[in-house]
Amino acid sequence: MTTVFVVDDEREMVELIALGLKRRGFTIVPFGAGADALAAIPSHDVDVIITDLNMKGMTGLELCQHVAADRPDIPVLMLTAFGSFETAVGAIRAGAYDFVTKPVEIEALAIAVRRAAEHRSLRGEVKRLREVVAQTRGRGDLIGSSTAMQQVYGLIDQVSATDATVLITGESGTGKEVVAREIHQRSRRAGGGFVALNCAAVPEPLLES
Repeated sequence: MTTVFVVDDEREMVELIALGLKRRGFTIVPFGAGADALAAIPSHDVDVIITDLNMKGMTGLELCQHVAADRPDIPVLMLTAFGSFETAVGAIRAGAYDFVTKPVEIEALAIAVRRAAEHRSLRGEVKRLREVVAQTRGRGDLIGSSTAMQQVYGLIDQVSATDATVLITGESGTGKEVVAREIHQRSRRAGGGFVALNCAAVPEPLLES
């Protein structure tokens, strides 16, 4: 379930938004001040922050700037009664994902929240995939970060540093040649050619000779 911080120094506005979004399946955490919302972020798994632009104390822009600096993974939706181009540019420059004009239409706000939550989810997935790629970078055609694959990588690093003969066994299609090629690429003989020979295709008399 999507968790949403609703931040506004007008209590009635917070209650209105909270009620409307709760009815649409969102988990709402209300705040009357930007500083309180900012302090609560570390203790909550928040997906989206909705904040009013003009508030006493910490403004919506200031809150947005803090979130963008400390938790750029959390999208911020800015509420403003002034839907001008300058306001939109200011909100985006402060790090806001989008802005919504007042008076607030709950259904439109709910759509914006869902879109922001999906954006956050996609960014998280991209980050995860980049970490996987980083872990496997430099491994040629070998892909994987499981415990078993980490053991394979360790063995490759170990044997490629020696001149020992290596026997690689496994079922057909499990990647024996890929592992052999990786060992070659990491060995002192990497500058030489790598020759893959299909022994099953070589006539027996030729092998004996």
